[in-house]
Amino acid sequence: MSDSLWDYQPTVGFAAGLDLIGYKVEATDGSIGKVDRHSDDVDSAYLVVDTGVWIFGKHVLLPAGLVKTVDQAERRIYVDLTKDQIKDSPEFDKDKHADDADYHGQIGDYYRDHRRI
Repeated sequence: MSDSLWDYQPTVGFAAGLDLIGYKVEATDGSIGKVDRHSDDVDSAYLVVDTGVWIFGKHVLLPAGLVKTVDQAERRIYVDLTKDQIKDSPEFDKDKHADDADYHGQIGDYYRDHRRI
């Protein structure tokens, strides 16, 4: 298993170039939203999840290393986090954070503290 928080694990069922926009995202305790955008760049892969009304329209950035499984047939992505862990994560603002190294560091620190894998 890779130690990188920012890379998909080889066993998750993700193939580079796969369009994940619109896939439902499932936490360990239920659905949290849909993928709004994503990156599959090596060492900086992530999902931006629109949590919709669940937490008042908050967008969150999830490092790809937290993805347990990508189910292409069901268009679902399973992550190794609880809803509360995601709810409490730093909010993603595409106008401020898309290429912000400090923000990515903050996200990395937050999820390393909450990583279960």
